[in-house]
Amino acid sequence: MKLLFNFLAVILFFLDNGVSSVNTNVSVVEGDSVTLCDDMKINKKDDIKWYFNSTRIAEIAGDKSEICTDQCPERFRDRLKLDHQTGSLTITNITVTDSGLYRQENISGSTDISKIFSVSGVSAAERDVSVMEGKYVTVDPGETKNPNDTMRWYFYDILIAEITGDQSEICTDVQCKERFRDRLKLNHQTGFLTIMNTRTTDSGEYKLKITISDSSCSITRVKRFSVAVTCLPLVAVIGICVGLFVLGAAAGAGVFYCRRRSHTAVSQIHAHSHEDPNAD
Repeated sequence: MKLLFNFLAVILFFLDNGVSSVNTNVSVVEGDSVTLCDDMKINKKDDIKWYFNSTRIAEIAGDKSEICTDQCPERFRDRLKLDHQTGSLTITNITVTDSGLYRQENISGSTDISKIFSVSGVSAAERDVSVMEGKYVTVDPGETKNPNDTMRWYFYDILIAEITGDQSEICTDVQCKERFRDRLKLNHQTGFLTIMNTRTTDSGEYKLKITISDSSCSITRVKRFSVAVTCLPLVAVIGICVGLFVLGAAAGAGVFYCRRRSHTAVSQIHAHSHEDPNAD
């Protein structure tokens, strides 16, 4: 019942402020990050306010910016970032409790522009990938790629692959070329990233930054994946070597035995061929 009253209060708040609909719906997995409206430019006269449901959580006024100054929910502390150049709001390390309506109010001169985002935090999916050294591994973005989406793959903070419109690039960064030279493949249709001939040094965090553009403003989500490249345990290596040695020894003994038998058979035939047929 309390949730219902809170929801109705939020709806009434937005209706009172002249907002009739949600501009964009965003679904984000727990632990990921989302940036709302990161493709705009603001000037010093703009007054930007961000609200979570009916609570103000961030503001830019002239040269000053503030985060969580009012009755900002405690859970947001140290997880909100405000860009002074674009007025965008970033929520890091998303949780399910961050779900709700976010509103950007931009007062520029006599114009009041409002944008509404419905953010849904869903439980974290399994994104840990493990592979044996020398094999290949494919990292699945876990969603359908839209033609206008921009996808950028990072190994930690190193850009390793990118899809922008009809173009795709791999390892334009010097550090990427040194580490992954000729070992990366990028599926332009799906955004799947494949690492060939994996090495233990390929283990670590891979990030996928997806930027979605629409008529109002763009939204950027950052998804994180963990890749572990493991080598064979020493015991397994010894076992394989012993097995190969035994097989090799058995094969060699078999060849020697066959050759010995063949030599004996030939000798016997040769001996019989010199026996006196009238000996008896």
